[in-house]
Amino acid sequence: MPHIHIVLHEPEIPQNTGNIARTCAATGASLHLIRPLGFPIDDRKMKRAGLDYWDKLNVSYYDGLEDFFARHPGAAVYFFTTKGRRRHTDVDYPEEVYLMFGKETRGLPEELLLAHPDTCLRIPMRDHLRSLNLSNSVAVAVYEVLRQYDFDGLQTEGQLHEHMWGERQL
Repeated sequence: MPHIHIVLHEPEIPQNTGNIARTCAATGASLHLIRPLGFPIDDRKMKRAGLDYWDKLNVSYYDGLEDFFARHPGAAVYFFTTKGRRRHTDVDYPEEVYLMFGKETRGLPEELLLAHPDTCLRIPMRDHLRSLNLSNSVAVAVYEVLRQYDFDGLQTEGQLHEHMWGERQL
């Protein structure tokens, strides 16, 4: 089973971070938040977006990029950016992987991307659009890693309950 780490560099919108926290809880991914954050960590909008999953979440906090890299030397980090030259599906992700995303208004710092060109990844989309929503991008990336590991550790089948459907035929 892969161990996925979602790293948010200076997130600005509490609802996005809340949605990402919910994705992390549902998939077993860890959440890493690099300060400064654009909202207080107890922001009710963030908590509402994450609903009642906060107790099922592993969250770490960092005082900047230097702090993050100092605490995770040698980590396999992939940088998600509209400036990436490789698609997120063209990578064989290692079992322990860090997926880093930038702030909603500016993305990741250009100097960081220039220092790691081989691990900058892009989620394909139509031309002339700025970017996908941050929480959607995280979900796309997480589920690609999980797909490569055949969703190991996740429930992959649901079950219909007859009382939910009654006599109705589909």
